[in-house]
Amino acid sequence: MPSRRHGIAEDLRNQIATCRIKAGERLPSEAQLAARYMVSTPTLRSALAVLEREGFIEKIHGKGNFVRHPLRKITYVGGRGTLDTRTAAEAPLRVTVRTAKIRARGHLTALLKVPTSSPLTEFLCLSHEGESPLSLARIYVPRDLMPATEPVLGESPACEMAVARFAVLRPPSAEVRETVSVRLPTPDEASALRISSALAVLAITRVTADSTGRVVEAALLVFPGDRADAVFTTHHVIDESGTQG
Repeated sequence: MPSRRHGIAEDLRNQIATCRIKAGERLPSEAQLAARYMVSTPTLRSALAVLEREGFIEKIHGKGNFVRHPLRKITYVGGRGTLDTRTAAEAPLRVTVRTAKIRARGHLTALLKVPTSSPLTEFLCLSHEGESPLSLARIYVPRDLMPATEPVLGESPACEMAVARFAVLRPPSAEVRETVSVRLPTPDEASALRISSALAVLAITRVTADSTGRVVEAALLVFPGDRADAVFTTHHVIDESGTQG
């Protein structure tokens, strides 16, 4: 026999599927829903958590629970480090980019192969479809590879485009190493992406080095696991000349 919380989740799920509650619409308050279903607030919140994990609703702090628009799938293209949407006709993602001057600490010293306290520039990039976050990226570049006067960044069609503004100032990249893992989000990641802390994320660490072996960029990329794929293509050079006996 289904539990009370699953019964509530099923009823709300059906209302969303039949558009009785439309995408983008705010659900009644938790107190109102608890009274409607004649359950305690913890039981009601447990039912809402089921729908949040399934991607039907999202909880926005201070505003309430909202029905999500259909999830838009994005694809991370390995090697190129770009984001592709599944449908070419879809509008470009809106990406907010912020920069900060920081000092290398902890794992950043290992990723960038620099001493502790080395000056870095951090790009914090958050992509959106409408108001829904789709991806989070933190990109780190050694400060001496940045121009003397850094532009003020706000919104860009793609995160890498912001960093590409400085590409001509760097030595050409010779190696890109990408490490892919699936894990639970940190509290900060769950908050930025507006996802449940129980929803797994696709995490990609990308390290780019020049021909001398110097690391010129380290990127920490995070995607909600229910709406992202990663594609990596390997090109093999085939020697068709053969050997003559």
